[in-house]
Amino acid sequence: MAQNTAPAQTPTPNGPSNVAPLPTPASRSPELNALLGKGSQFEGKLIFEGTVRIDGKFSGEIISTDQLIIGEGAEVKANVKVGTMTCLGDYQGDATASKAIELKAPAKVRGNLTTASVVIDRGVFFDGTCKMDTGSGPTGRRAARRPSTQP
Repeated sequence: MAQNTAPAQTPTPNGPSNVAPLPTPASRSPELNALLGKGSQFEGKLIFEGTVRIDGKFSGEIISTDQLIIGEGAEVKANVKVGTMTCLGDYQGDATASKAIELKAPAKVRGNLTTASVVIDRGVFFDGTCKMDTGSGPTGRRAARRPSTQP
């Protein structure tokens, strides 16, 4: 029978501890609900809640009211309708985000963007159109009230 000869350690209320504290939710990045990792490939329709990050290859359609992150090195060819989109990789298609679209270097984006708020960092390649849409409805009245330029 083996006997434990190590002295018992009693915890001290103010003494040093060799146990690391647990991370707090405020110190973490947004919790991912799904991840398509580097080296992975998927074709089809993705509907999700929460935050999804794509680091691999995806083609098809993406729908959510939450956050999509296209990571550096990712290749995405899709029509996207989300709440927020952050892109650092290669994206091709039409994207609509009800809240915001953020393009961060070294992103390469080819397509049409529609959103209420857009940020394009220096070093991003963007070939397409960007339409600011706050969801406030048609703007026909404002256009009708413009003064005429004819004499």
